[in-house]
Amino acid sequence: MSPRDRYGDDVLADPRAHRRVVPSVTVTPGLVVEADGGFVGRAVACSAREVTLRDRRGRERRFSLEPGLFRVDDQPVRLVAPARRPPEPAAPKVSNSGSVAVPDAPARVARASRILVEGVHDAELLEQVWGHDLRVEGVVVDVLHGADDLEAVVREFGPGPRRRLGILLDHLVAGSKESRIAATVRHPQVLVTGHPFVDVWQAVRPEVVGIDAWPQVPRGEPWKEGVARRLGHDDHRELWRRIRTSVTTWRDLDQSLIRAVEELIDFVTVPTD
Repeated sequence: MSPRDRYGDDVLADPRAHRRVVPSVTVTPGLVVEADGGFVGRAVACSAREVTLRDRRGRERRFSLEPGLFRVDDQPVRLVAPARRPPEPAAPKVSNSGSVAVPDAPARVARASRILVEGVHDAELLEQVWGHDLRVEGVVVDVLHGADDLEAVVREFGPGPRRRLGILLDHLVAGSKESRIAATVRHPQVLVTGHPFVDVWQAVRPEVVGIDAWPQVPRGEPWKEGVARRLGHDDHRELWRRIRTSVTTWRDLDQSLIRAVEELIDFVTVPTD
């Protein structure tokens, strides 16, 4: 053999250029792999350092990816761990009122502004649905225990640019006693809103409580007691507990109440110079 045949045409050629390149294969679930020692199985897990194979008898073995050589489709390969997918951004948590919740937010120092409602049940319903929002905004809800002397209540509160007053009334419809009372309050720092129902109970959608409709109670009969009797409750307080525990989010309420409360919260939290 001549020297030319022994060394080839180029005596300076890199001998590594003639080495066989082993392809890399990304591990995917179910990929059939033959590992060192003849163990054959499907890939069931893979980390940056090792792959776990399970054979047809259910036996599992783990093999190091580096510098391990494997066979796929009877061809030598190097296994590569799949690239890590970036975590999906967490969806923002939503409060019961439908607003974006502020996790672990401390209660804000109470504003001078207030929201007044007619009764305890109104206040409890606002807390059930808007409690998170009210604490974040620092808004206190007080109870009127009746709105007959609303003009005097407003005067005593002393509203001003940094001391706004929002008032939520039941049965705020044309010609009602409540609408006449609301008309006596005329102050730029006071907003009166309301819903059309005789009582805030009716602002809860009946299907939420498990009834087809709220019963009709004749005028002159106490409304809450009358509704409770017609729904099979001896004590109207028992019915109220049933109503309150049925309400979880704003979707359980009539739009008129939602709109009225949202207007009040916006009104009393308007930034001041």
